[in-house]
Order: sequence, then structure tokens, then C-alpha cells
Amino acid sequence: MVTTQRCVFCGKDIEPGTGSAFVQTKDGSVLWFCGSKCKKARIERKQKPRRTKWTTGFEKGGKPKR
Repeated sequence: MVTTQRCVFCGKDIEPGTGSAFVQTKDGSVLWFCGSKCKKARIERKQKPRRTKWTTGFEKGGKPKR
């Protein structure tokens, strides 16, 4: 049975057959992303989901941006 995955960056549900998987070379863990916006934010820009306003893990009242 095919299950839905959850995006590791924004927390959105990913329907079967969509999204992309990224395998880390360090430990072989699989990261699921809903789109290129989340993948670039996590892998290339090394952003944290708690400091990005459009994610579900955004923490209100956190550190202000510099």
C-alpha cells in the first residue's frame, strides 16, 4: 500500500507519485521534499524551517532577521 509522505522542510503532505526524495551520503537517510522551493531552501541555502515564515514549523516570536 502506498502511503503519503511529509515534506521534511515545510511539513506539507506529499501525495504518492509527486515530490522528490533526496538521499544523504553521510548516513543514507532519505529526505522527502514537496517541491524545488523546499529542496533548495534546505540543501543549497541551509535554511532552518523554524526561521522560515511559510513553513508549519515557524515559531512566532523567534529571533528577528538581521
